[in-house]
Amino acid sequence: MVNLAPSYNILLLLVLPLLVFNATIVNSFDYGDALDKTLLFFEAQRSGKLPVTQRVKWRGDSGLHDGYAQGVNLVGGYYDAGDHVKFGLPMAFSATMLSWGAIDNKANLVNLNQMGHVLEAIKWATDYFIKAHPQPFVLWAQVGDGASDHYCWERAEDMSTSRTAYKLDAEHPGSDLAGETAAALAAASLAFRSYDSSYSDLLLVHAKQIFSFADRFRGLFTDSIGNAKQFYTTSGYYDELLWGATWLYKATNDEYYLKYAVDNSVSMGGTGWAVKEFSWDNKYAGVQILLAKVLLDGAGGQYSSTLQQYKAKADYFACACMQKNDGYNVQMTPGGLLYLHEWNNLQYPASAAFLLSVYSDYLVKAKKAVTCPEGQLQAQDLLNFAKSQADYILGKNPKSMSYVVGYGQSYPHHVHHRGASISSVSVLHSPVGCVEGYETWYNRPLADPNVIYGALVGGPNSNDEFSDDRSNYEQTEPTLSGTAPLVGLFSRLHILSAGSYSLGSPKPPAPYHKPQGIPPKNALPPNPKPVAPAEFLHSITNTWNVGTEKHYRHQVIIKNVSKKPMTELKLYLEGLTGSIWGLTPTKEKNIYQLSWQKVLEPGSECTVVYIQGGPQAKMTVQSYH
Repeated sequence: MVNLAPSYNILLLLVLPLLVFNATIVNSFDYGDALDKTLLFFEAQRSGKLPVTQRVKWRGDSGLHDGYAQGVNLVGGYYDAGDHVKFGLPMAFSATMLSWGAIDNKANLVNLNQMGHVLEAIKWATDYFIKAHPQPFVLWAQVGDGASDHYCWERAEDMSTSRTAYKLDAEHPGSDLAGETAAALAAASLAFRSYDSSYSDLLLVHAKQIFSFADRFRGLFTDSIGNAKQFYTTSGYYDELLWGATWLYKATNDEYYLKYAVDNSVSMGGTGWAVKEFSWDNKYAGVQILLAKVLLDGAGGQYSSTLQQYKAKADYFACACMQKNDGYNVQMTPGGLLYLHEWNNLQYPASAAFLLSVYSDYLVKAKKAVTCPEGQLQAQDLLNFAKSQADYILGKNPKSMSYVVGYGQSYPHHVHHRGASISSVSVLHSPVGCVEGYETWYNRPLADPNVIYGALVGGPNSNDEFSDDRSNYEQTEPTLSGTAPLVGLFSRLHILSAGSYSLGSPKPPAPYHKPQGIPPKNALPPNPKPVAPAEFLHSITNTWNVGTEKHYRHQVIIKNVSKKPMTELKLYLEGLTGSIWGLTPTKEKNIYQLSWQKVLEPGSECTVVYIQGGPQAKMTVQSYH
């Protein structure tokens, strides 16, 4: 638990400048393996009824009555760190980071066959957030009490501590927590869009409502939930409001949200705050880089001057991390690690490295560089630096230790984590009591009986020193929010080890449909777009594994939204790789017709089912009478 205040339709992004960019970097770590282990950490942190696909077998069901005493179902979600409190703020930030990684590194994750696991990790959080938002202006923000939780050292399956739930509402606001939850749901809607459009739409409904709640009823969530103050006090909520608005703009392309970020750029500090930290508490650098991308993509329009100010602050963050900021830099350890706080420091270089990796890609695409007080930084420099932080975390450091548990030959074996340190319920069937846990297991000198693969521990101090001691929670406790950025970071760096591409290499096949470009806001289409005569509602109704490959059962409901009957309806399917029921192929390539329903009356529906791995197929009306 951190005790520190402030501080599926996407293009495969392997354009030629990026190919050359990747080819210049030499890799020495297996980022794919690191990614695989990192995703296991999120399964180890699950609360609720575990699925049959659960890979971390030493965990069992837990928290099955969360929220019941308050008349709400809050089963699910994630435990925060080495304890069993479900804190909404860091859980939401973690979901945002997982989603951002999935959005920007989609092709890499698909090639690694990890997209399914990433989406499952996101959904475990977003399903919980949906439950926690039963009304437009009500958001259940926390389950459990940190103080009482810390009195006990017991497995989640044996919990005897308070499971009181705490909510935010109009009289008890929490704009920081609600703003981050809105950002998480908006980002997740983008991650799911090409895989499950109906779920994506549902996430967006909740994101919009929660953002409205955060903006309309303002206040810090710790003023409403006092017992959270000693664990997750934030430095303010303006950054979360800008963060939520920015992600909603990305998810909806609704100018309202971009205008919100522009109109409030000064009053909320978006263009005023020059920061050196990006974390569960401080989102300014993330906002600034996301809005810099709007400018770099040439979509700034009338807002370009303000977006340029956002970009200037994004550049400040990059310069400060890379020691090019005329003395106003982030402190570094002698071994080359960004160092910001004594408590759980590794979360900060992890999140900074992820930000720099995505910013480098945005700069490459726009053919731009970063101008610092002490010289110019090319996009490649940013990715090189991000790689250096990842490599330090994985073992290229003075201790030659991997700080990702289970990765490499040397890693922490005495992690400050209740579940990892006590024998599994599948081995030790009798309950482990509150005090017994401390007496028998907490002070036990032996290594953890359960390896909590993928957990990023707090890490070394400012002199690169580290003590692998369970009681040394500043250094040995892992957190959701610290580990989440590694998913995007490792998936981005994996392409460097998967095989470098050069100008002469054949371009890998892209399994996705190229999205249509979005015109600038002030651009008018040459002709009005005709209204589609049919709507397609996509959803995923089942998933299963065949060997190492995940398969999805896609269901598509086709609805006639025109005012006339549709006969001889033919559909164009792009990206269909599996079997399909309800449609019959014609002699024309990729053209299908309804199998048994010859006429689709106005307002009526028919259902089509297909099975394949990867994202949903794109379905459009080709012709009809």
